[in-house]
Amino acid sequence: MLHSLLVKDYMIGDHLALHPEDEVLHAIHTLLEHGLSGAPVANSNGHLIGFLSEKDCLKVALNASYFEQQAGLVRDYMSKNVVSVTGDSSLIDAIELFLGQTYRCLPVVEGQRLIGQISRRDILRGLEKLRISHKTTRIRG
Repeated sequence: MLHSLLVKDYMIGDHLALHPEDEVLHAIHTLLEHGLSGAPVANSNGHLIGFLSEKDCLKVALNASYFEQQAGLVRDYMSKNVVSVTGDSSLIDAIELFLGQTYRCLPVVEGQRLIGQISRRDILRGLEKLRISHKTTRIRG
């Protein structure tokens, strides 16, 4: 049953992508403003080239706030070895990645092109809707 559920049905399609030339402090503000634990970084062609997580931002935020140091660009702090999933991946595949790693969010790609992102919370919302739907169907049936 869950193997037939696809990432593209639960991902955020109108994704927020950062750019490598963005100021990292502005990117941190954007993450906070949107309540995100991180965001994919895409080049001008829309290809996934990195990911900027809260963890990546901690040191730069500390240095900028406490030590009043210059921050830099997203490209200086983003993780470059990014694990992603495709929209046609099974939801189970994404869940297994989340369970096996510390990721809170995964970029969703078609080839190298970024098409969205999916978070643990997106999957939990989807599973909750599925549970309620099954429960309602059993009651009616």
